[in-house]
Amino acid sequence: MFRRLEARAKSVDSLLCVGLDPHAELLATPTVAAAKSFCLRLIEQTASSAAAFKPNIAFFEVFGGKGWEALRDVIAAVPDDIPVIVDAKRGDIGSTATAYADAIFDGLGADAVTLSPYLGAESLQPFLRPGKGVFVLARTSNPGSGQLQDSPMADGRPFFEHVVTSIGGPGIGYVVGATAPDQLAAVRQLAPDAWILAPGVGAQGADLEDAVAVGKRRDGSGLLVPVSRAIASAGDRGAAAEALRTAINEVDPIPGTSPLDQLAIGLFEAGCVQFGEFTLKSGASSPIYVDLRRLAARPDLLRRVAREMAGILADLEFDHIAALPYAALPIGSAIALQTGTSMVYPRREVKDYGTKKSVEGVFAEGDTAVVIDDLATSGETKIEAISQLAAAGLAITDIVVLIDRLGGASEALAAAGYRFHSVISVRDLVDRLLRLEALDAKSHSAVIDYLDG
Repeated sequence: MFRRLEARAKSVDSLLCVGLDPHAELLATPTVAAAKSFCLRLIEQTASSAAAFKPNIAFFEVFGGKGWEALRDVIAAVPDDIPVIVDAKRGDIGSTATAYADAIFDGLGADAVTLSPYLGAESLQPFLRPGKGVFVLARTSNPGSGQLQDSPMADGRPFFEHVVTSIGGPGIGYVVGATAPDQLAAVRQLAPDAWILAPGVGAQGADLEDAVAVGKRRDGSGLLVPVSRAIASAGDRGAAAEALRTAINEVDPIPGTSPLDQLAIGLFEAGCVQFGEFTLKSGASSPIYVDLRRLAARPDLLRRVAREMAGILADLEFDHIAALPYAALPIGSAIALQTGTSMVYPRREVKDYGTKKSVEGVFAEGDTAVVIDDLATSGETKIEAISQLAAAGLAITDIVVLIDRLGGASEALAAAGYRFHSVISVRDLVDRLLRLEALDAKSHSAVIDYLDG
């Protein structure tokens, strides 16, 4: 099956897997005939862009025996060169597993199936047939997946990593949610040649670029991105599928890296972080210089920064984000556009005409705001800005910055009663650049010595 998948993906230059999920709200009538017709039209409209099709068995089983017959007809309608993966998440042993395999492969004519591995490798054996494939659930895309799948084992590694390292081989791929790019990167590192099915793009809100960058193999293949409702609900389904196929192809693979690795590389390549000999505003000499004003010239990198900071903000409660002039203004704007959050900002110079406001934006006295800035060193400027925001009637509890220069800001802000959050520290950033071979050992040592001093 995986040879066929390789051939299909190469022939149409696609890693898109089109989901065949006849949700009731997408059907003209809630009948098995409508479900079958819906899927047949979707196959016809998107086949030219699809590397594979993936029907979810539940939307057919709900119609009983006639639903099973409809699913068999839908699979039979898929062109012969396009693999069909039945999303069934089966998991059992012995004769029960054999019966499941007979039903899915012989009864339905599917090429591959998704399986739960929690009964052990023996539960997979009846499905490992010549010409067929399985995708084992490793780290799923649902919000509660980490409750069990991220649980540390005796050696400290999360359970999903044990699944990958203990269950593998010919005919086996993995399901890893696109909603968990760090875990997806870990699986790709553990299984560099395997095919990965990465659900979560579309209705579940996964970031396509992050997932594809870490999920692709080094050859730019090996990843299937299943999308269902975003295509099925589009006015022009063929165009929607083709747009997704193109978007997936445009992302360069960065296997073995996490979103923070990609951020570090992006900041370095954009010149936002430079290495050499620099004289700082204080007159001190530094082997590293951070210039995040350059982000405004790199909208792609600015979007990545906004996504990382928005991830921190998702766990906080506030009414507005308060971006500090000047470098944080484009960052704050990008976050506001991405999250739909109201933005305010304190003025550096208060005008003596017009409204004479010291804080711009629309807010009410007593509203809460999170301070957003590009970096933090001592925390002194943050406290000054907080005083200005507080004087205008805003309540501040949290400060979120992109880079912590490790100059005492965290301790100073904590002592003043504020919670400090950063996406990445200078030390973490240079450690990542060294590991990714973007920074030489001499420059890395110079920065570490500087920080320790």
